Parts: sequence; structure tokens; C-alpha cells
Amino acid sequence: MGNVTLPTPVALAGGAICILGGYLLGVVAGPDAPGQTTATVESFDSGNGELCLSVDAGQEAASEDGSICGTWRRTEGSKSRPEPGDQFRFVAVDVGPPPEGEAGADRPSTVIYGDVVR
Repeated sequence: MGNVTLPTPVALAGGAICILGGYLLGVVAGPDAPGQTTATVESFDSGNGELCLSVDAGQEAASEDGSICGTWRRTEGSKSRPEPGDQFRFVAVDVGPPPEGEAGADRPSTVIYGDVVR
């Protein structure tokens, strides 16, 4: 058997086409990233970390009255504390119901990642 070699520009062009095709396939068929939204803080309980936000009723995790309540996970290094009326940029993630026997076991639990907008 003999060796067959491709000219360098042809090999580089083929590699670039493969990389571009993989990227486009990932964009089209890949999972959707959660959308970051801005809302207004309704309440915050520093004791248990529960944060309630007022959002558009169309938001995925929102209740019928247009609010999202969940456990707040702050951005690393953040010193701010949400106060009612503050603007809050966040991503809400539904993590499923809490373990059996805990309060609120009948509804899904939500974790809110974000921080106050300054």
C-alpha cells in the first residue's frame, strides 16, 4: 500500500469545516440555556434564605399571581442583601420536590441564582 497525502490547505479546510459543522449542530440540537430575567423583590427572609420575586405571569416558574419564591443562592463574593422594591437579576431553577416529611413537600422547590442590580 502506498501513502496518500493531502496538501496542507485542503487538510486545514476540512478540519475547519468539521469544527464549524459540530458547532452549528450543537447550537441547533443542544439544550436551551435558562434565561436570565430581571424582577422586583417582594420579600426576603434571611433566616431561611427564602426570596420572593414579582415577575411576569408568563415566566416558567411563576405562580398565577406572577411571583416566584425559592431559596436564594447568591453570586460568589456578593455582599448585597435584597430589600423589598430592589431590582433583581436572576435565573430560577426547579430542583424538584423537597424530601418527604419537610414543609412544602407537595410543591416543587425552586432555587434562585442571582443578585441585586445596582
